[in-house]
Amino acid sequence: MKILGLLRHAKSDWDDMALRDFDRGLNDRGRRGAALIGRHIAGQGNQWDAMIASPAERVRRTLEASGLGGAPRFDARAYLADAAMLIELLREVPGDPGSVLLVGHNPGLQELVFRLVDPGHENVLFVRAAEKFPTASFAVLELAIDDWRDVESGCAVLVHFARPRDLDPELGPERGG
Repeated sequence: MKILGLLRHAKSDWDDMALRDFDRGLNDRGRRGAALIGRHIAGQGNQWDAMIASPAERVRRTLEASGLGGAPRFDARAYLADAAMLIELLREVPGDPGSVLLVGHNPGLQELVFRLVDPGHENVLFVRAAEKFPTASFAVLELAIDDWRDVESGCAVLVHFARPRDLDPELGPERGG
């Protein structure tokens, strides 16, 4: 069995519309959400043997604000990747890590959950993740594989899903004023 963590980047900063999408960092809410989800992840006791991340600025800032540490392997193919590309990246994981944290973007991460979770193993967590995989969300999947090269549709069960708003209602959806 392998463990796969999925972390979506935190809320982006849109103040400077001249910035390319790739170069946008985090807004204050995003920094708070990343720090909160980082503490949550650390509190779960997960140790990530390998980390793959999009090189986008908002992903880098999410990792920085989360305090997770580690040495992510930034891969340009993870930037706005779809589920098929994310599976390809997982199949290329070097060595034999027991757990991998994948940090990136939607809709690819949510699509990956849809793709990997066997329909017979859909649960309450899956329903919540299917409804919405908002910024700074974190999911953990258990994959019934012995080697990352064997990642395929239906090989996983979603065992954990947390959104910043689950941990602090202040970080829930913004209300219009």
